Amino acid sequence: MKKTLIALALTFGSATAALAADIVETAVQAGSFKTLVAAVQAAGLVDTLKGPGPFTVFAPTDAAFAKVPKEALDALLKDKAALTKVLTYHVVSGKVMAADVKAGKVRTVQGQELTLGTTSGVTVDSARVTAADVVASNGVIHVIDTVVMPR
Repeated sequence: MKKTLIALALTFGSATAALAADIVETAVQAGSFKTLVAAVQAAGLVDTLKGPGPFTVFAPTDAAFAKVPKEALDALLKDKAALTKVLTYHVVSGKVMAADVKAGKVRTVQGQELTLGTTSGVTVDSARVTAADVVASNGVIHVIDTVVMPR
């Protein structure tokens, strides 16, 4: 009985700690979003994504950023306006859990629309959601395997 209570306390404590982290902190803690976090810092979007939200972030992993040609990624990281446009294209206002995703268009914070698909898993434009519903205190992260680019 005592071991069960300790396990429940540890689980509850971990869940509380996870919920206390905002989107930026959650991405940093995950460890697979180093490029995304560096890009968010370069674009000056840290305070925004630490704000009250709620936000839904379609977060490309480091492996997704590795698919972008190095010259193109380096140029993007040096162009704050273009970088901001790309990053905010990955963000939707509100907290949309995977179970609530419907196929169709959704307006991004950047202003253009993403196309969501639900036929064989969830897709976002040309990207596939590889992990969903990573909850943060100010929204949710859905991990994607490709950096999506606005038109």
